[in-house]
Amino acid sequence: MTVEHVEILVEELSMEALLRQLLPRVVGQLSHQIYPYRGKADLLGKLPARLRAYARFLPDTWRIVVVLDRDDDDCVALKQELDELAKKAGLTVRASAGASDFQLVNRLAVEELEAWYFGDWDAVRAAYPRVDPNVPPQRKYRDPDAITGGTWEAFERVLRRAGYFKAGLNKIEAARAIGAHMNAGGNSSASFQKLHEALTGML
Repeated sequence: MTVEHVEILVEELSMEALLRQLLPRVVGQLSHQIYPYRGKADLLGKLPARLRAYARFLPDTWRIVVVLDRDDDDCVALKQELDELAKKAGLTVRASAGASDFQLVNRLAVEELEAWYFGDWDAVRAAYPRVDPNVPPQRKYRDPDAITGGTWEAFERVLRRAGYFKAGLNKIEAARAIGAHMNAGGNSSASFQKLHEALTGML
């Protein structure tokens, strides 16, 4: 079955801003729409009703992608919770249907969106040329999905040391700027690659 359209639900405006820059380079001309929510709690609270509505009309050629930050949640438990919500709504999730015969796929940013920036430091440097080029080899940043103490806080500290965002990180501005330079296939964040693989697998 050829996929003709993808509905993407995200928890916040910064993820929307990043994906609007990035998706045309990942999915080409594939029709897609991104729906941001007002945080993780808002998306999780409204998700059951939204998924039930999708289940009533979703064409065979449409897919749904839900993207959430893991934050401090257990990765496996959160993924299972999302999959169960979809199943209860009557949708087939990728985890149970395999690589092609599914309606919905859930993906997590581990632990937050900013981990994906650490995974593509060339994109960060293209957007913010004064940042330290030697950040990725440092032990605490080597695995973007294992940065401790808050990924966005760590990212903000690195940028502020380079003279950017002295008044605090503007997440939407950073998402737009970095997303414009991201190389989707070369990101070292495993959670980003999970999303990338799910999207390219629809083509």
